[in-house]
Amino acid sequence: MRAMPSGLKTFVLQYRNAEGRSRRIVLGRYGVMTVEKAREQAQIKLGVVAAGADPAEENVRSREAITIAEICDWYLREAEAGRILGRRHRPIKASTLAMDRSRIETHIKPLLGRRQVRALKLADIEGLQSDIAAGKTAKPRGNGRGGVATGGGGVAARTVSTLQSLLAHATRLDIIALNPTNGVRRLAGKKKERRLSLAEIGKLGEVVSAAERNGEHPVALAAVRFMLLTGFRISEAQGLQREWLHANKGYVHFPDTKSDGQVRAIGPSAAYLAANQPGRKNCPYVFPSDVGDGHFTAAKSCLSRLCASAKIEGVTPHTLRHTFGSVAGDLGFSELTIAALLGHAARGVTQGYVHIDEALKLAATRTCEEIAHILNDSSREGIVPGNRAA
Repeated sequence: MRAMPSGLKTFVLQYRNAEGRSRRIVLGRYGVMTVEKAREQAQIKLGVVAAGADPAEENVRSREAITIAEICDWYLREAEAGRILGRRHRPIKASTLAMDRSRIETHIKPLLGRRQVRALKLADIEGLQSDIAAGKTAKPRGNGRGGVATGGGGVAARTVSTLQSLLAHATRLDIIALNPTNGVRRLAGKKKERRLSLAEIGKLGEVVSAAERNGEHPVALAAVRFMLLTGFRISEAQGLQREWLHANKGYVHFPDTKSDGQVRAIGPSAAYLAANQPGRKNCPYVFPSDVGDGHFTAAKSCLSRLCASAKIEGVTPHTLRHTFGSVAGDLGFSELTIAALLGHAARGVTQGYVHIDEALKLAATRTCEEIAHILNDSSREGIVPGNRAA
């Protein structure tokens, strides 16, 4: 049995071929294959060796013939079963796998699926990237949510990153001999620098108030306001559950985020807004869906309508997040503190469940209340009023 630093254990057979060379082959993974089955397979392979064949050489030929499509299918099958470990040596998240599957089916398979892994060169990988960026794989995704797969530099770079990752797993687990993406240069992504100016925040506050009077969805308006007051990602805001919210203590405990489990400080206005959202029976979410027991999903379209009314261009949910961080910077808080507020901090900075650093509480409060003041948000009179920055 061979034990790897990652903790993976495999059954290995060592033998000498007809030329007297020592060879090794992997019979299977411990835990997936039983000891009895491993012994049975070893006896079969030794019989093949006795007949003059070389199972290791056959494995090499088999690996050399494997296609990109076959490797992609293997990766998805193994990862979805929890047998491939990702960040921090944990099974890859379902949301990550859903995105990987989309990139594989939309971009990788159509362009490289039939190619054998052993025949791929760096030029092929960078050609894949160029083709995606140019829109060769752009196509409608059908009716409903999701829109159109348009390609572009960012999509191309992320697709190459997915391909690199799955081939690295295949190399590490001896499915293929070499990773043909080693050394590839990915396109640099465009930084999303757009932020709302203070005047634009004020305009947004005016149209939010008008929208409330004119029948805009109240949950959508609350979710948009909450994103701006916290800097939360849209998935974090819309998917926020009541049991994660500790309004009186000024924090949210996320059991699982893009950066793993996390405690995030929030200001009084945000805490009050979330704590006072009307609930729905048997629905755990702060911002519930109108139908079923899921969470609300239409904050993005509401934001688009609000910005159109305010004549503010180029705004996405990420813009609200960037605005929160920028306002914190305007107030003089350090980059490390802002990173922690946004959930980008190194592991350990915001990980304490009960205790949050007082500096983070102060930063969250002052930033939130500054934005709330500009919005003229009535929810400012919250649980513990914060001191707005001078």
